[in-house]
Amino acid sequence: MSDWTLAYDGFESEQQALREALCALGNGYFCTRGALPWANADDVHYPGTYLAGGYNRLTTTIAGRGIENEDLVNLPNWLGLSFRPDREDWFNLRAAELLDYRQELDLREGVLTIAMKVRDRKDRTTGLRLRRIVSMASPHLAAQELILTPENWSGPLEIGSRLDGRVINAGVKRYRELNSSHLSPLEATDFAGPDGRRLLALVVETVQSRLRIGLAARTTVADGGPADAADTETEAADGLINQIIRVDAREGQPVAVEKTVALYTSRDTAISEPGLAAREAVAAAAGFATLARDHQRAWRRLWARCDIQLTDGDSHVQRILRLHIFHLLQTLSPNSIDLDIGVPARGWHGEAYRGHVFWDELFVLPFVNLRLPALGRAMLRYRFNRLPKARELARAAGFAGAMFPWQSGSDGREEAQIVHLNPRSGRWLPDNSSLQRHANLAIAFNTWNYFQATGDTGFLEVYGAEMIVEIARLFAALSDHDARRDRYLIRRVMGPDEYHDAYPDSEEAGIDNNAYTNVMAAWLMATALGALDALDDQHRRELMAKLDISERETEQWEEMSRKMFVPFHDDGIISQFEGYERLEEFRWDAYREKYGDIQRLDRILEAEGDTTNRYKLSKQADVLMLFYLFSLPELAGILDRLGYEFSEARWQANLDYYLARTCHGSTLSYIVHSWVLARTRPIDSWEVFRKALDSDVADVQGGTTPEGIHLGAMAGTVDLVQRCLTGLTIHGGALHFNPVLPEALRQVALKIRYHRNWMNITVTQDQLSIAVDAGWAEPAPVRVRGKAHLLSPGKSYDFPLNPQ
Repeated sequence: MSDWTLAYDGFESEQQALREALCALGNGYFCTRGALPWANADDVHYPGTYLAGGYNRLTTTIAGRGIENEDLVNLPNWLGLSFRPDREDWFNLRAAELLDYRQELDLREGVLTIAMKVRDRKDRTTGLRLRRIVSMASPHLAAQELILTPENWSGPLEIGSRLDGRVINAGVKRYRELNSSHLSPLEATDFAGPDGRRLLALVVETVQSRLRIGLAARTTVADGGPADAADTETEAADGLINQIIRVDAREGQPVAVEKTVALYTSRDTAISEPGLAAREAVAAAAGFATLARDHQRAWRRLWARCDIQLTDGDSHVQRILRLHIFHLLQTLSPNSIDLDIGVPARGWHGEAYRGHVFWDELFVLPFVNLRLPALGRAMLRYRFNRLPKARELARAAGFAGAMFPWQSGSDGREEAQIVHLNPRSGRWLPDNSSLQRHANLAIAFNTWNYFQATGDTGFLEVYGAEMIVEIARLFAALSDHDARRDRYLIRRVMGPDEYHDAYPDSEEAGIDNNAYTNVMAAWLMATALGALDALDDQHRRELMAKLDISERETEQWEEMSRKMFVPFHDDGIISQFEGYERLEEFRWDAYREKYGDIQRLDRILEAEGDTTNRYKLSKQADVLMLFYLFSLPELAGILDRLGYEFSEARWQANLDYYLARTCHGSTLSYIVHSWVLARTRPIDSWEVFRKALDSDVADVQGGTTPEGIHLGAMAGTVDLVQRCLTGLTIHGGALHFNPVLPEALRQVALKIRYHRNWMNITVTQDQLSIAVDAGWAEPAPVRVRGKAHLLSPGKSYDFPLNPQ
């Protein structure tokens, strides 16, 4: 198997939903799952198409309460394409004998190919070959080509094509008790194309957000010429439009069917109306071969920027790394820049997490910023556009500044659930996840790191500094000064761990002085001051006046950067939160023996009538997130500014302590732990990295990936190779390298854009090579293992890497 191909031999019904997610095709505007074209939603298949940022809200009564949820809407199914000989039943895989089956996703060119041979009940053998694209070159278009070859029969053949708007959201089992009918049909009709052929049109609208979606389809048979009117039949119903095309099939002669679809919505610019735009686009669209050629060229342009090449690694590692880059670019591409969308935790590949935006850009943007900086800017603009709503949320909670939600969707309100279902116990439980204020710290961190990576002063002046300042104001308001300790404290929050949302037996939600939150708050205060200093005098004065920033405020930020409280216990172990050391140790061996898979200990313990709040255990990295975001010198510097000593020995002690108490209930957990192990335990790090790499392709969480990929984990594996293994950091106005390749890799090659310089980087076990593309940019300051260099455009540099 090529390391550019994800392939499956044989059809396995129990694996089909997973394959549909992993073989989904998207272009940053919309995404379609890799379902078979004749499949309907059932216990095996789940066709789904999702618009980037296409949300709608519905209310469901649960336990006597009206619970409103905003969902990523399953759009009309455009895939519908089937056939039947002699006007018999339409083809269904369940009613046929499958003689051969192979499915391939070409990552380099963005093409899904499914080839099979089937025998029906009358012993007719038919070869089928399907190719599908969702155009990266023309983001409103998608197409599929079905080649049908009658191998031992001839006779009348009907091709069925449809657009089906009668779909609901049913892709996540635990959501099925909730209302799920998001679409209202408006129009289903056929119309004449410019050459006389009958084309299909469907218009629907979401019932609450009033998002109008228009689709149009053109289906051609054989040579693509217009079908005779007598050989074509169309029928419409509410939300459904069907077309039947009749041809004569001859033994051994392929029948070529092409279906091209256009999709527009009322959010699109430069259109009159989405239904009309879709009709015009599909009528003017080229044939499959031309669409595929342009699409493949667009993908090649992206790969020229975004590929990461591994040498002497397992081909599986290279393949899955490219799969992760592929899905990242299908979720967020240059086509996304003007859409006002955020970074969805589960891509646009399914309905899990309802398409909501959490904190996953923390793992995604480092890759994007160094290759597609305009896209990174757009993702941060999504946050800035919701700054007024964040200010409202802060005011409603009694705080100054801006408080972005834990879960964001269309307008930036808090979309986190009030209750959530434990599928193990069947109980609906209070959901306190909105107390994860650290999502705001991630936004500030991402904003500052985008500026560091790009040097985009215009962004900082107009958007970035304002967001950082308003988030700093929030954390100043969240903090209380303890006169006795002369420290600032933050109470009633949740950290990244998520398994501790209260103290044992407490009716009050939240814990106090989460170390990750407090340390990041100290970093934030210093960074807010740094952001103001990075502005020129004119923009600084304007921002200070616009936000009414007082000298007293900036003095408080300075003080907080030096006096945030960080809890410790034992000998230099950072406590995950104040009082953590008083929790019980967990019986890991007993629960592994009893349950096997204990990734979701929260659900296991709740079903037993217990709670994770009682124990020293973590779903994912919490304290160790600090080790992920900062190098040892950087973290030691922050803690030293706070008056706490932190050495390499304490770094290692904390690492060992929390590794032993983490169950990896989140796919992000393996990323963080592999990263922090890389320099001191490279063999262990690589082993954990392999687990992270296989999280989705092997569906390690037992059924979650079919509901949508884990975008943060996918991007995190790529970023780990990009930044952790190359030792790439950006601070102090320079690009730093301190490579640490594992023995499993002989070479890593990649391309990045730092400020205005494109750099081709190759790392081996004993050398770092950087070739800077020719151009007009200023020379780039670079430090290799601490030694300063200035790299000029159009030149190449080699740096020996002596053993450390």
